[in-house]
Amino acid sequence: MDINKINETIQMISEEHFDIRTVTMGISLLDCIGGDGQRTAEKVHRKIVDKAGKLVETAQQLERDFGVPIVNKRISVTPVSLLAGNADYDGLIKIARALDQAAADVGVDFLGGYSALIQKGSTPTEKMLIDSFPEVLSTTKLLMSSINIASTKAGINLNAVGKTGRTIKRISEVDPLGNAKLVVFANAVEDNPFMAGAFHGVSEDDAVINVGVSGPGVVKRALETVRDRSIDVVAEKIKTTAFKITRIGQLIGGLTAKKLGLPFGIVDLSLAPTPARGDSVAEVLEEIGLEQVGTHGTTAALMLLNDAIKKGGVMASQRVGGLSGAFIPVSEDAGMIDATVAGTLSISKLEAMTSVCSVGLDMIAIPGNTPASTISAMIADEAAIGVQNNKTTAVRVIPVPGKSVGDSIDFGGLLGRAPIMPVIEKSSTAFINRGGHIPAPIHSFKN
Repeated sequence: MDINKINETIQMISEEHFDIRTVTMGISLLDCIGGDGQRTAEKVHRKIVDKAGKLVETAQQLERDFGVPIVNKRISVTPVSLLAGNADYDGLIKIARALDQAAADVGVDFLGGYSALIQKGSTPTEKMLIDSFPEVLSTTKLLMSSINIASTKAGINLNAVGKTGRTIKRISEVDPLGNAKLVVFANAVEDNPFMAGAFHGVSEDDAVINVGVSGPGVVKRALETVRDRSIDVVAEKIKTTAFKITRIGQLIGGLTAKKLGLPFGIVDLSLAPTPARGDSVAEVLEEIGLEQVGTHGTTAALMLLNDAIKKGGVMASQRVGGLSGAFIPVSEDAGMIDATVAGTLSISKLEAMTSVCSVGLDMIAIPGNTPASTISAMIADEAAIGVQNNKTTAVRVIPVPGKSVGDSIDFGGLLGRAPIMPVIEKSSTAFINRGGHIPAPIHSFKN
């Protein structure tokens, strides 16, 4: 083996912030449906503890064996709205607390799947689940939620968009941090290992291991070696770096699955930043040639980065899935925070960037007096990008009561710090209040 390759890998881990961001076990809970919420909750807890009892121990052993940090060990489960059956509101709360307790009992960092898929319409149970978000997200510690309100095949459920905006406002009044645990999707995927949007799709195995890699610092360091070279060289350097990152993810994921006796699912190629300096997607874009992220050319640079990551990653793994691209969460990326404070990066620019990257308007703090209809309209705009372009988009927006533009909020840990960003004050209320359904685009009809 080439000693230089070994040294490169050591350097990636020790100096360039490379890590496996998450090893996520997906678990189907469809066989846990009981006659009421209490019985379902008991079955849910029992199955999660049975399936995931050795997940953390196994991941920690692989960390020691290979010297590769695995930052998070997580679980995703079948969307809870599919399990609730005849459960009433109190039954949903019992299921939520059983999920939270199971996550704590097995020692994982987060559990995702308190979710509803309502891109075309919603049942009374799904509406009740969304109504429970303010209580659930403020009284549980490890539980994550998501809603899918649109898809390319179904169009945009504007009734759900309106309800979601109002729910986000209600959550913020109880605990603003609750909205950091809720993602609103268009075209949600079934095998996403990243939080807060992970859930275990109904077409998946009974249990499966998915892996999310991360390495903005590795990509940035690689690009430092090709300064003043053409953009073709930049794309090739990102591609070869993504290949190396993905191979490590494939190795760790495959071994985790083998040790647990489970099938291996996918590697998610997403570059996920942290608030640490040197571990920033914004800094990668600036290394490509931008003075600061958010300036003209940012969308083009991000498209290049996203595409090159995918091309390198698919050569390194037979099973690439999830979201697989670059994440641009404002509060979790030091460079994004700097650009927001400087006024270079706006919500409108972030919206444009989401048309070419992994997700959407992510971890954005806005004034607490922002109307619910404005939040709904932001969600509708993001959904439109996803639906029209047949890609996943998402919104994780946090109205902060008592805060206005110029203030900031510190979420702590990997969630970082968010400057309060301005929103356009002109109203979208009449549009959102129309309700109904925005039809699917004409190119969605493939049969």
